[in-house]
Amino acid sequence: MSLRRQWKFILVLVIGAIGLICQFGFHTKSFFQIGNLQFPIQAILIDVVGIMMTISLLGEIVSDFKSGRYGVDILAVIAVISTILIGDIWAEWMILVMMTGGQTLEDYATGQADKELRSLLSNSPTIANKIVNSELVSVKVENLSINDHVLIKPGEQVPVDGKVVSGESSFDQSSLTGESVPVHKNIGDELMSGSINGSVAVEMVVTKKASDSEYQTIVSLVESSQAKPAKFVKMADRYAVPFTIISLVIGIAAWIHSGNPINFAEVMVVASPCPLLIAAPVALVSGMSSMSKHHIIVKSGPTLEKLATAKTFAFDKTGTLTENQLVIDEIVPAKGTSFSQELLLSYATSVEQQSSHIIANSLVDVTDKKLLKPATDIKETTSQGISGIVENHLVKVGKMSFVTEEKAASSVNSTAIYISVDNQYAGYITFKDQVRPESQQTIARLKRQSGAHIMMLTGDHQDVAEKIGKTVGVNDIRYNLLPAQKIEAIKQVPKEKRPVVMTGDGINDAPSLTAADVGIAMGAKGASAASESADAIIMVNDLSKINDAVAISKHTMKVANVDVLTAITIVVIIELIAFTGVIPAFWGAILQEVVDMISISLALLAKTTPKNPAQTGIAEPQK
Repeated sequence: MSLRRQWKFILVLVIGAIGLICQFGFHTKSFFQIGNLQFPIQAILIDVVGIMMTISLLGEIVSDFKSGRYGVDILAVIAVISTILIGDIWAEWMILVMMTGGQTLEDYATGQADKELRSLLSNSPTIANKIVNSELVSVKVENLSINDHVLIKPGEQVPVDGKVVSGESSFDQSSLTGESVPVHKNIGDELMSGSINGSVAVEMVVTKKASDSEYQTIVSLVESSQAKPAKFVKMADRYAVPFTIISLVIGIAAWIHSGNPINFAEVMVVASPCPLLIAAPVALVSGMSSMSKHHIIVKSGPTLEKLATAKTFAFDKTGTLTENQLVIDEIVPAKGTSFSQELLLSYATSVEQQSSHIIANSLVDVTDKKLLKPATDIKETTSQGISGIVENHLVKVGKMSFVTEEKAASSVNSTAIYISVDNQYAGYITFKDQVRPESQQTIARLKRQSGAHIMMLTGDHQDVAEKIGKTVGVNDIRYNLLPAQKIEAIKQVPKEKRPVVMTGDGINDAPSLTAADVGIAMGAKGASAASESADAIIMVNDLSKINDAVAISKHTMKVANVDVLTAITIVVIIELIAFTGVIPAFWGAILQEVVDMISISLALLAKTTPKNPAQTGIAEPQK
């Protein structure tokens, strides 16, 4: 569609150039003769193109009517037909230029590239290590059958849904479920396709074919959501009906008053909706340019319109409201022992500094290096824990069952490591996902900017979700959600609380970003399925850029609305003058160009930064 409209604009420009050459460059050769009748070649060319464009536009108008939309295109059709009937080819050509130029610019501002699934599909597992007669055979994932046995090597992606039959390891499911900590899987536990194995090879039995597995389900959900976009009435179309009625009334009145249909044509030329067609697209392009300066990539014009009026903002938790990085929550020495919090942390970190486990890395990263002590005789037991000698004491760190057999020791309902010293239970350290420092302020500003309803949609557990949600100021907290359930939560938002803006960063967010009225991806870490499925991408690791996006959108739409209303007012005034018959069609088209230039100049104000940044929440662009 976009390419076809571009070719329309190019065709109109080329025909106009040929027409000018015929009229002013080759006077003796610029007529097509049939008998005694002579027809200017430029008139034939422009009229043919005008008729072609009119027929094409009529098809679009009929399609719009069937879908319940009413635009200003009907005035453009009437204006072109009127200039054809009165034989004013250059007025006709100018209308065609602005009409096709406005459509091309609108496509540039609103045309979202059809590439939502490219990244998701490219990351999809394609090869599996099938076990056949105790040997590994590489096969295509789609050729796996239920009950086949597959080996998942360390760091590999699970190709299809299955169940562990041998070995145990931790699997990173964060991109699928939103859980920030790898999940330990034992024999009998289920594995989801798309999750990534940790440090130990695991054998699994296939329980679902590739087409029915979790990863492919997510791809299907994106396709389904993309195929059913939400209905949205563009700003210019909201002014279409009253503007069309007013223009037709003035034109018909001019015809009746003068008794000459040329007066109707002259009014219709002036009433050509070119300013209306071009004002909004130019403003939207300017707004998109302003967004890019603030490190926000917007793929479509309607995204700005929806952001400006958004009433609900939904957020994923892991990697969006949080940094997807574990930090220490509590250090709890065992009761009745002499271990201090500092000593417990020192012993645990000293042993863990030689481990590659995600919790060990997080512990070492956040601990003061002064607390690190030399550790020797390090022994790591896969999926259980690690032990070593620190200051002549045997220190064990890991699961409760690994560090002690004391019945008095009880586990906690959060991510934790347990410590024993010389086989005596010493206490535990819990971890939490670190909240982004700007999350709380971002949520507060959204509430001030839009009075918005804020939701958090996460696949994480209830206690973790509620703790994070309350910390950042979210009251509507949804937890334990799979991708399909996130989509359902978005669909259930009532009409009075829409448009809905969803922000996320993982593969599991791709369907919900596509299902929302506006999907925003945190794309600072590079292209991802979330980025490909989103309508806008925040290119820096800063959640507060959502405040900038909303502020710029509101400013852009304010400029666009003022621009359109100004253009309509000027056009109506010129129509009333044309009513008297003092403005020929050609000069009416010239006046239209003047109005177009005014509209474009006003629309470019959308590139300016909104005033009162403290009120809008927008910051100066980062260098």
